[in-house]
Amino acid sequence: MSGLPREVLKWIQSLDLTWQIKQAKWDLTNGYLIAEIFSWYFPQDIQMHSYNNGTSLDSKLKNWSLLKLFIKRHKLEIPEELIEGTIHCKEGAAPALCERIYELLTNRKWVSARVKKQPSEFEADFTDSAYQLQLPMHARSTASKAVKNNLRITESMADPNLILNAQKAQKIINDHIQHRNLERFENPERFDVKPTLGEKCLRRPPPQPSQPTFDAESTQHTFTVDPSQKPGGEDNPLPMSREPSVQFKEIEYLFALLKETVLNEDRPMIDWGSATMIHSNMSN
Repeated sequence: MSGLPREVLKWIQSLDLTWQIKQAKWDLTNGYLIAEIFSWYFPQDIQMHSYNNGTSLDSKLKNWSLLKLFIKRHKLEIPEELIEGTIHCKEGAAPALCERIYELLTNRKWVSARVKKQPSEFEADFTDSAYQLQLPMHARSTASKAVKNNLRITESMADPNLILNAQKAQKIINDHIQHRNLERFENPERFDVKPTLGEKCLRRPPPQPSQPTFDAESTQHTFTVDPSQKPGGEDNPLPMSREPSVQFKEIEYLFALLKETVLNEDRPMIDWGSATMIHSNMSN
């Protein structure tokens, strides 16, 4: 029922707490039992009369603010994501926090499926994705339901920043779209996914370019050319020579006449229309 590993649960039961943990997600959210666990190891630093055993958001924030100061003072490596996830009752956050506290206080290494990395490299993923994978496809959450399940109202109340809350909601929607695309890729028959025209086409790899080789004796670069690739073939077409058109020749002729006129100021004016007609007759 608690969702905790057997070794961690036996350790918590040996501490003789005020009440036993039945559901870690709800029992540890206000931080009262967490403070009581620390009081067994640090009785001089944790005074239980300073903590309120309430369920309101104000009681949670006050208790956890004292716990954060205690964690910072003793330099305990507990990720901030675990604390925030426990406050807002995220899936898997409270059991992961208990496992981390068990490692710090007992000096025992516990290999968990939730936390496999160092605290500095910890990646929080406290969503209901594991539960959604157990459901049939027609019963899984939509985008709006995913936002409702994974974005708690207490998060908005604790930090009313609209931009931050919008970013959290957008991240949940992006993850939901990514999971849906993965489902469509793994089960194309169910979603009636048809291959596109580009996917149906036969793709051929591009020809490999010849690599230059360096000869140390001659200190010259020699290029190795594949003999199978003949010049002028389909793979290596020869470059086409581009000759100037008739219009381009006409422009060159008119430009030459203009240049002579500028150099020879005594030369009479040129009839450009007649010159164009003469040049066109010559070109024909």
